[in-house]
Amino acid sequence: MFDRITKKIKDSNVLITILKYNQELDWANVYHDSIRGKPWLTDLPLNVGRMAGNYSFFYVLNRILSDYRPKAILEFGLGESSKVISQYIKHHLTESSHDIVEQDADWITYFNSRFTLSDKSSVQLLPVEKTRVNGRSTYRYENLQQVIKGKYDLYLVDGPTGSPHYSRYDIVDLTRGMTQEDEFMIMMDDSHKIGEQQTLAALLRTFKDKGIALYTATYEGTKAVTVVATNKYRFVCSL
Repeated sequence: MFDRITKKIKDSNVLITILKYNQELDWANVYHDSIRGKPWLTDLPLNVGRMAGNYSFFYVLNRILSDYRPKAILEFGLGESSKVISQYIKHHLTESSHDIVEQDADWITYFNSRFTLSDKSSVQLLPVEKTRVNGRSTYRYENLQQVIKGKYDLYLVDGPTGSPHYSRYDIVDLTRGMTQEDEFMIMMDDSHKIGEQQTLAALLRTFKDKGIALYTATYEGTKAVTVVATNKYRFVCSL
């Protein structure tokens, strides 16, 4: 009996894995269709998946940049998405600003040796520190709220280093000052993980307590990305 149950669990896990890869292949086709007519994107050397965002992530990011043209963008974590945003600023969002927070000085040097960001994309080095949220250990950027004081149209959360619990909790602290008049979008990468889900739940509770109406959607392939949006940007949740 135990062996039969174990086999069923293994078979179920295999089927789930196959389904996720099939979803990812579908998202890859959708993404490539969505960037047609933009040679500055189709020719961009982009490494999708693994440590970087997957195809559902890059499809959603492309649609947000193309359809909503955010003027002020804050990105946690320098990487492949930084390339996409930077290309948009060079060719399509010429009046937008792009602030990037990164924890690793060596990675910044390596990245800059291989790709030139737009002149409106700036990278701020902020080391991480261990802290506790609701009794759980997690990582935060040091002095983030002293460095980042403005508000943004798009918050892209793919840093700092992930944690098993309350992962990337900086976004909760950073948006506590939001009011009902603010309009914004938040992209949380890796939202299939428990730590990111806990942070999203805390984020939504914070906004609910303030009476800020939000729309949410999760787009899944091999990984998941969740979008949180105010009324102005609500259709980003139906891509």
